Amino acid sequence: MSTSKLARGMGTFFKKCACARQTRCPHPYSIRFRDAAGRQREEQGYTTQNAAIERLTEAFKEKRNTPPQKAEIKREISQKRFGEYAGEWLTRQRHYAPGSVRTVKGSLNSQILPVLQSRRMDTFSARVIEDFIQSMEESGVGLGAQQNAFDTLKKILRDARSKAGFADDPFEGVIPPAYAPQRIIIPTLDEIHALKGVGDRAVNLVIDLMSGCGMRNGEAFAANVHRIVADDVYRISEQIDGKLRQQARLKHRAPGEFREAPLPEKTRESLLRYEQDFGTDLSGYLLRTQRGSYWGHSTLSYRWEQVKKRAGIERKLTPYSMRHYFASNCLSRNIPITDVAEWMGHSSIQMTFKIYRHLMPASIGRAAKVLNEGL
Repeated sequence: MSTSKLARGMGTFFKKCACARQTRCPHPYSIRFRDAAGRQREEQGYTTQNAAIERLTEAFKEKRNTPPQKAEIKREISQKRFGEYAGEWLTRQRHYAPGSVRTVKGSLNSQILPVLQSRRMDTFSARVIEDFIQSMEESGVGLGAQQNAFDTLKKILRDARSKAGFADDPFEGVIPPAYAPQRIIIPTLDEIHALKGVGDRAVNLVIDLMSGCGMRNGEAFAANVHRIVADDVYRISEQIDGKLRQQARLKHRAPGEFREAPLPEKTRESLLRYEQDFGTDLSGYLLRTQRGSYWGHSTLSYRWEQVKKRAGIERKLTPYSMRHYFASNCLSRNIPITDVAEWMGHSSIQMTFKIYRHLMPASIGRAAKVLNEGL
């Protein structure tokens, strides 16, 4: 193996083969250089000498143009182990709701840290990510959990890349876990009426809020008459953490942020009737247990199963199915999916589209008719 040096500090290029005339053999070139953090790096796979020199020149310019302070940050992050950086990253996610924090911690502790905790931050590559995915597959991790772990790992590493200025994206070319959500179960209107026909008033209020306004379970637990900001608008500004039974910020929202959802007349009447018959606490909250605490997941789960049994419903309907009904009701009436995503509080329209695309009425045929009218 022979090496060729360029100008001082630019690095070297070479071939690892033992061919007598390396300049004419078909084997690729490798390069070795020091990056902006001062760490020696080696790359390979350059088909020509010019390609190897161009990459060395690019790396040298990057090193020359990196301010000393940024180079120090890059050096510091490069030396950290993934477990340490992941812990620091999570403490900075102050916009995460408690439920989201639990989900991330679950992915870290169950899937990510047992495999990657001790790996140095500057050593992640596409091969490392692919090996991690393969390790989850071999361990029999479910596809949903694989997707959550992959997304969490991606957020952490891309955060480090943005702060340290790492040139390479370890996720480039990596195929993520092929997770496809199970087809959702949407209740019929008859099933909703059957549930409400045998349900107690509190459960019926939750059904009305989730099917009428698209709320999540915890957001319905925080039902409050003061959130009716107009006859047809409900402001969703908080949720009740289903495990801790405490007020919490909304999912995908910073503290103090809110979203507004349409308030159908029937849903508004349900809220006001409940207030009239049962009253509220001093802050306007409607749903409380007999002990005076906020509702939690166990409260709704127990009551829901009792109501389903009395209604004679055997399908696997859950309280969350009421939220699916809201989406179906919107999309089947040609309400734009962008509005539906905003009202439901999804982090992006891609999430709404992935879950509810099949509920949208066929658009190609309708578009053809509309376009034909314009011709």
